[in-house]
Amino acid sequence: MIINDFVAKYQRDFIEMVQSVSVTDIQASNIKMDEAITQIVNELVAVSERGNKLIFVGNGGSAAIASHMALDFWKNCGVKATAFNDSSLLTALANDYSYDEVFSKSIETFAERGDMLMAISSSGNSKNIVNASIAARKLGCTIATFSGFSKDNALIATGDWNFYLPSQSYGYCETIHAYLIHVILDAKLYCNEGIDIFHKNQKL
Repeated sequence: MIINDFVAKYQRDFIEMVQSVSVTDIQASNIKMDEAITQIVNELVAVSERGNKLIFVGNGGSAAIASHMALDFWKNCGVKATAFNDSSLLTALANDYSYDEVFSKSIETFAERGDMLMAISSSGNSKNIVNASIAARKLGCTIATFSGFSKDNALIATGDWNFYLPSQSYGYCETIHAYLIHVILDAKLYCNEGIDIFHKNQKL
């Protein structure tokens, strides 16, 4: 395939992938996308009002999304947010416990009832991300998950809102997961706080 044809296919398939995202709840019941985002935005408002925080976890490219979005949520959206991506923390916990526990140990220490977790995994089967979601559930956190690859992945069964992309492509999964979290962030800014996210985050 020549590059021109590849670019056309990539753009066409990307649009189809965005439109194919599905959302389910903890009972595996389908939720409409706009309803799920409305619920999450309302929960984020409640998180802030309670003085709770938003936690992000992810590996690799998903870790980069976690760091980026944690910054955007506290800097632009006024939600206390963090991502457990410090290299010393990760290597110490992996060495002392196991890599499967690098996020769950942090959540067990720092998360509180009423916090929210956003767990990001392209495959949905990364044990450390699944364990993080399970730990957050035990502590009484609300959870949004973002996964892809197989629809029977382990992560999709753990969240209050589970965004699933039916794609085997890391590029599509990572980019669309970032897009979905940005939609949540921007919906809160635009609809709740009167910030024009379409024009340099100025006041409407």
